[in-house]
Amino acid sequence: MTDLRHYDVLVSPVITEKSTLVSDNNQVVFNVARDASKPEIKAAVEALFSVKVTAVNTLIRKGKTKRFRGIKGRQSDKKMAVVTLAEGQSIDVATGL
Repeated sequence: MTDLRHYDVLVSPVITEKSTLVSDNNQVVFNVARDASKPEIKAAVEALFSVKVTAVNTLIRKGKTKRFRGIKGRQSDKKMAVVTLAEGQSIDVATGL
């Protein structure tokens, strides 16, 4: 049985053109919780997907200021993790958990 905290660490996979291109390098991109650390992210990916993780790189994307019908608003900040998998390992993010 997996720890329920693992589901709180990984928010969603990032499915964009750029994240699809890095999948050629055995990497997967996830949106993660703002307070998640690299060891927590590594443990969550290994437990939920049964793969071996070699590296975790994180970044925080600052929220943008947008206008909608003349009203200014601000998008929230997002933390993302680029997870590098061991050779021969893969995760299909199109299927759910």
